[in-house]
Amino acid sequence: MCCGCCCNKSGTQMDVFGGAPRFLAYPRPVVVQSGADAVLKCQIGGDPRPAVIWERNNEKIDLQGRYRVFEDGNVYNLIITVVTIEDSGQYICKAKNSIGETYAAATLKVEGEAQEMELREENKPRFLIKPLSTRVGRGDDAVFSCKLWGNPRPDVVWEKDGKKLNEIFESTHFSVGFQDGGWFQLKIFKTRAPDGGVYTCKARNDFGEALAGAEGNRNEDTLTKSTKVKMFAVTEGKHAKFRCFVTGKPKPEIIWRKDGKLILSGRRYLLYEDREGYFTLKVLYCKQKDNGVYVCAASNTAGQTLSAVHLSVKEPPVRFKQPLIDLEVWERDLAVLECEVPEDSVPITWYLEDRRLQPGAKYGMEEWGTKRRLTIRDIGVDDDGIYLCEMPDGGRSIAEVAVKGTILRKLPRKVDVLEGENAAYCVEVEKEEMDIHWYKDGVELRETHQTIIKSFGRTHILVFVNTMPQDSGLVTFLVGRSKTSSQLRVKAARHCPPSCPVGVQINTERANAALLSWVPAQDSRRNPPSGYVLERQEVGTGSQEWLQCLTTDSATSVEILGDSVPCEADYRFRICSVNKYGKSNNVEFPRGVHLVPVARIQAPLQDALVPEGQDAHFSIELSASVIGTWFLNGTQLQEDERYSMRRTRTHQSLRIRGVRDTDNGAEITFIAYGIRDSAAMYIQGTYRSMSLFYNVNIFMSPLVKFSPLSEMDRNKFVEIGNPIVLYCELSDPAAPVHWYKNGVELQTMEGLHIQSEGTMRRIVIQSAEFSHSGVYCCDAIDDVIRFNVEVEGECNKCVNILLFVTLDCEVADSSVPVCWYKDGVKLLPQHGWETQSNGTLRRLVIPTAELLHAGLYSCESSDDTIHFTVDIKGDLNLNLLIHGKKSVEAGEPLMLRCEISDPNAQVTWYKDGVRLHEAAGHAILAEASARMLMFGSAVLSHAGIYCCKTRDDAVAFHVDVKESLKNEYSPTKLHLFCFF
Repeated sequence: MCCGCCCNKSGTQMDVFGGAPRFLAYPRPVVVQSGADAVLKCQIGGDPRPAVIWERNNEKIDLQGRYRVFEDGNVYNLIITVVTIEDSGQYICKAKNSIGETYAAATLKVEGEAQEMELREENKPRFLIKPLSTRVGRGDDAVFSCKLWGNPRPDVVWEKDGKKLNEIFESTHFSVGFQDGGWFQLKIFKTRAPDGGVYTCKARNDFGEALAGAEGNRNEDTLTKSTKVKMFAVTEGKHAKFRCFVTGKPKPEIIWRKDGKLILSGRRYLLYEDREGYFTLKVLYCKQKDNGVYVCAASNTAGQTLSAVHLSVKEPPVRFKQPLIDLEVWERDLAVLECEVPEDSVPITWYLEDRRLQPGAKYGMEEWGTKRRLTIRDIGVDDDGIYLCEMPDGGRSIAEVAVKGTILRKLPRKVDVLEGENAAYCVEVEKEEMDIHWYKDGVELRETHQTIIKSFGRTHILVFVNTMPQDSGLVTFLVGRSKTSSQLRVKAARHCPPSCPVGVQINTERANAALLSWVPAQDSRRNPPSGYVLERQEVGTGSQEWLQCLTTDSATSVEILGDSVPCEADYRFRICSVNKYGKSNNVEFPRGVHLVPVARIQAPLQDALVPEGQDAHFSIELSASVIGTWFLNGTQLQEDERYSMRRTRTHQSLRIRGVRDTDNGAEITFIAYGIRDSAAMYIQGTYRSMSLFYNVNIFMSPLVKFSPLSEMDRNKFVEIGNPIVLYCELSDPAAPVHWYKNGVELQTMEGLHIQSEGTMRRIVIQSAEFSHSGVYCCDAIDDVIRFNVEVEGECNKCVNILLFVTLDCEVADSSVPVCWYKDGVKLLPQHGWETQSNGTLRRLVIPTAELLHAGLYSCESSDDTIHFTVDIKGDLNLNLLIHGKKSVEAGEPLMLRCEISDPNAQVTWYKDGVRLHEAAGHAILAEASARMLMFGSAVLSHAGIYCCKTRDDAVAFHVDVKESLKNEYSPTKLHLFCFF
């Protein structure tokens, strides 16, 4: 046997592990009598001297009370005084120093368990008569009574829905009492609606405890039941599954009880937490003895609660004359199961749990008369389990077969784990230091960083770390001629959007604000959201459009202020959860709220000179859209035949029809939420007195006026990618105008053209982007006309592979920094994309899209986020020649060329997303299957991303134009291109 060291040539020992701790003598099993002291020993070496601790049930033993340690050189002792049966089990000795650590297990067995167990069973509390559920009328008294046995007499505590009565009721509302003969009573006086629920009686003495529950309700349909004892029925032989969802911090501890007795996981009871976060109890192959009340109790340091269900096991309509009987057999023996059906002609089917058995060398099946027999030959550990004999009508008889032999604790038939979780197996054999082996799919396993194999005395452990779906297979444990097997199934982790939030509420008590709150979905622990997206909708406008107003990560409440909305209106809100796999459905908050933004004056009212009999126009431009009121000389104006008031987004206007001489000098006032502004109206008459002649000459000078436009012409809603055309006409064809966007003067540039022809004035934007939204003005000195432009469209892009992608958004302030993210990961400057910032425009550019560029992109500032979904189509149906990156010097010719599979197909050329047309300086050519874009002499402005696009595909070129290094007097070159 190897002792963990080896020798060098001189015969001296050489420690393979250096000074790491190691066991010189492993702890031996200890057997003591109940009431005596127990000493667990281990001998450990190591340099430096290791620190040693003892653990039980994965917790460090607190060395006080009945526990103490004693060190004798390198021998470490754990002493437990006055042991009881609860002290039986496994203890772990751990040694650690600066070089390494090691651990070993010691087993303690306390004898006299049978006598002590008998004593405990005889004297511990038990219910002779359990409390019964009751239903009473409002104002009546409710009484719960039960009869208990226990020696000494148990202490009794009554609770409601897991809480002590004195914590939820005043002392005058209930009373508890005891009477001779073991009777305990709870009385609730003058019951009220909140009194409905589950009442439990807890009894405890020195030998154990017992628990029973009953339901109390009032005979009123309006009563809200806090916790209801549910009824559940199952046919004999079928499974029963109970689920309980509990939340709390710290995470609650869950225990299950049946009729007051603790349930432990075993052959017919499965206890686990499922992938949706439910604590689950599964009762397999139910029998009549499984009838009863099952209670799920959850507790943590903050309190406890419980839920109860009554299971009723129904007998089948046709019963067996003689059912199967449980068996206990030795390994390698013969096992015979026998039952009797009602009639000779009734066929039966044999099952080992969920596997149907077939006759053969392993199983013998016989029938004579009404007798039915199953013979199991050469029985092994894997034959241990539950056997069923089933009739065609579904009637079942069930027997448990226990196989005794070398393997005392076998593997489960199957183990299901989620991808990334650990799969653990534990086997116990009859003797220590037996030759054991682990296999998966017939291949023997060796210990690695992902496969842990450990042995502690008679206990052997196998753990697969961070499992993957390919780890699924048949796991086998072999010792001598005995073996036990288990089917490992690793389920791939679900990559799906989160569930939508629940419990949405809105509080509007604070003026001009709304407090929105919600609760994460029940499965958020298993499928957590990375954040929430809140959207708003303006009520009463006829539009069904929802706009994103903010996002949040872990917060579950947010306050919406009037400052955050663009215009005064009634709003409603909805919310959804998001993660990197998508978003949930939206949940709408129960009611709306009226919000008013804080507006400022962008363009004030202007005095007006109006010829008598004509219409007067007044307008004001605000920073936000609010509902305002117009006044004439202090009198509020109402909409009628003479006065017409319009509000379009941030633009407010007043029209007074047919002004009269008496209106001369009138004051026009506009008042809104926190805003007031005034202007004067002057009437231009036919005759004036000579004292006003100077003013008349001024007033009579020619005025330049715009032709009136309809509201539709002045308010433009354009889909992204479509052209924007703003058109107006002047009274004077020679009058100059200036165009402005949000107060900044515009000039003709690539993609934006300002045109003037006769009285027509026009601005054309070839391809609308979100950044083009805003207020446009055409200013003719004497008159101004405004256009409100909104670019609409989904923030979703679907492009072909190799095409460039641009993602644009606009911030309120040009100094605001933003960060770009893809699938939640921050994007840093690198090859493959670039970020741009120009005024309030923020842009992410992917010059040549590849499949890896698909995903969820976000542009995030300090107080807002906008999301883009990019889908890259990877089907290349055409035969394109990709020329990739081209670099030329200024002055040299430039030709971009590609070939397509269909010579008749039409193509479109783009530069930086803008479509190219035939123009001076470049030519668009086609020859058979070749398509070309040619520049006779490249200039620096020709640099950029070019795309040749067909209906089904696209090809991209990255063109870089460098400054010429040649002397400007170098000989001229003539470049000639010929096409046939």
